[in-house]
Amino acid sequence: MCGVSLTPAAPVLHRAARAEDAVRGMIERRMRRRGWRATIVPYTGYGGPGWVRVMGRVLLSRPGEGETPPPGPENGQMSPKKAKIVRGWRSFATVAVNDAEVEIEAGDQRQVLRTDRGGFVDARVEVDLPPGWQTVRISTRGAEPVDAPVRIVDPAVRFGIVSDIDDTVMVTALPRPLLAAWNTFVLDEHARAAVPGMAVLYERLSTAHPGAPVLYLSTGAWNVAPTLTRFLSRHLYPAGPLLLTDWGPQKDRWFRSGQEHKRATLLRLATEFPSIKWLLIGDDGQHDPEIYADFARTHPDNVAAVAIRRLSPAQAVLAGALPIHDNTPRSRDTGAQRWLWAPDGAGLSRLMRESGLL
Repeated sequence: MCGVSLTPAAPVLHRAARAEDAVRGMIERRMRRRGWRATIVPYTGYGGPGWVRVMGRVLLSRPGEGETPPPGPENGQMSPKKAKIVRGWRSFATVAVNDAEVEIEAGDQRQVLRTDRGGFVDARVEVDLPPGWQTVRISTRGAEPVDAPVRIVDPAVRFGIVSDIDDTVMVTALPRPLLAAWNTFVLDEHARAAVPGMAVLYERLSTAHPGAPVLYLSTGAWNVAPTLTRFLSRHLYPAGPLLLTDWGPQKDRWFRSGQEHKRATLLRLATEFPSIKWLLIGDDGQHDPEIYADFARTHPDNVAAVAIRRLSPAQAVLAGALPIHDNTPRSRDTGAQRWLWAPDGAGLSRLMRESGLL
């Protein structure tokens, strides 16, 4: 009798992903022949009692060049660094190294894994690290080891902040069809403007809730993580992990779904930190209210409140939303949560004081 193999078949990649992998492999081989070497780009991670999430990427760069690692945290803030003007397209002029063996050292634990087809590593390491800002080391063959900052959340913390980026902490004011291309490929990072009053609001929240983690959830690509980190540092936003997405074709589709990324990340945070109630901050330009409402309905015990920055009529039109002419700060209770609306950080700050969040 013939035996039947029970080994599951490997998933078939989407044709766009297969084409991208073929082109990327050809470019990688050519760059290596020219002397390009592996470089590790560390991203800020987070964790809790007994575990830590470590994120990074392996890229090829010219000898002596490479992405500057994100600045390390100092007293809860990202240390400012002077940086030359960086156009967004340079972040995408990179060559990812897939299937590279990467070693992660966290405390007394070591874990070896391989990068995915985009050169990314996203690993959960079982290790006990003390609460606060810590570092883990990431290394791979042929590259200088780097230290990645990680925020370990104290188990006694019961409050945290999840914030959108575009039009919530950073003004974009561009039509949505052009927004990603302009912010990603053209705009100088020093030309980006902060939303008035939001950095002050976040700092007040961090002071009112010591130890509260601040996570920045966006549909932006990981390629711009160093740029966004410098922007947040320069405008004095509290330091925190960026939760971004992979750019380009995915395993099962042409392009990633930003809404799916946000929904999946919120569900993951609810699982990783079941005792934390999150203050969800976004804007009404696209889908933040809908995504936050769905999460608040299915996970009411994980939501402290929802704060929505109302765009001006002109900004709303550019964002593809219906303009709201009444920008008066407002709040209302919806079951177990309170919803707050205001056009800027000052308005949201006043509502949060009235609601007992500050």
